[in-house]
Amino acid sequence: MLDEQRSGRDLRNFVLPELGQLLKTGDPWEPYRVLDGRGTPVEPAALYLKELMARDSSPLTPRSYGMDLLRWFRFLWALGIEWDRATREDARDFMLWMKVADKPKRIHWRHRGKAPSKVPPPRSDRPAPGTPNPVTGKPTVGTKYSPATRAHCETVLREFYNFHLDEKTGSLLVNPFPLVRGRRLSQLRTQRDGEKKHRNRRTGLYRPTVPQRVPRRIPDEMYTKVFAGLRSHRDRALLAFWVATGARAEELLTVKQGGAVVGEQIVSVIRKGTRDYQALAATPDAFVWLRLY
Repeated sequence: MLDEQRSGRDLRNFVLPELGQLLKTGDPWEPYRVLDGRGTPVEPAALYLKELMARDSSPLTPRSYGMDLLRWFRFLWALGIEWDRATREDARDFMLWMKVADKPKRIHWRHRGKAPSKVPPPRSDRPAPGTPNPVTGKPTVGTKYSPATRAHCETVLREFYNFHLDEKTGSLLVNPFPLVRGRRLSQLRTQRDGEKKHRNRRTGLYRPTVPQRVPRRIPDEMYTKVFAGLRSHRDRALLAFWVATGARAEELLTVKQGGAVVGEQIVSVIRKGTRDYQALAATPDAFVWLRLY
């Protein structure tokens, strides 16, 4: 009966229900927890996220992986499918839905629970979704899931099922997110790489091609305008160090008083991914603004 439902499934009007949530716990042993609609932890997801923490992943990794797992479980819950009974057809339909459908519209937390008449309309002066910023070229958030988001989700779910297959959890027999195999793989590589040499690596069957990003930049005159508009030497020093080192803004905020060594022209930050304390080369101008601050 379930196979007949899968074959005749029409997801054109499917809306992903907002069941469950990804809960930030504040517990270093379990930073994030996937909960179902009743507030009960989803055990398969908890086991996998614990495995990620044991691999010395960044504390933010369980959050990004947990969001993908929650999206997949919401899809299964809406269709009445157990996670360990999912098939390749389910994975196919899920990835197709992510490719074609619009992302669910989120209600701002300030307006949740209000009547529709009480919710203010969206601002008309905002750029259309997906249009690039005229200065930096960075695109605004679009209405569809980006190829990078879909590729990340496919990888997470494939590794999730690989983990449970190795652990022999539940009733799993095969991974619903398969790899490209044999002749199909060589054809795919030829289409994607042309005459270029490819790495000897297999890829997911439903993994989309992620376009190569063009590095974003800000024109010199606009940078000068932004710099002149800052109101404090502290902000000027942060901006100068950001441009000189290429460190993330949140990494620069981890600099301690003794982390900036003027004589060696270095500043030490805690890196986002590894959480290591690393020294980065800076410019004399950045230290001038730091000294003025």
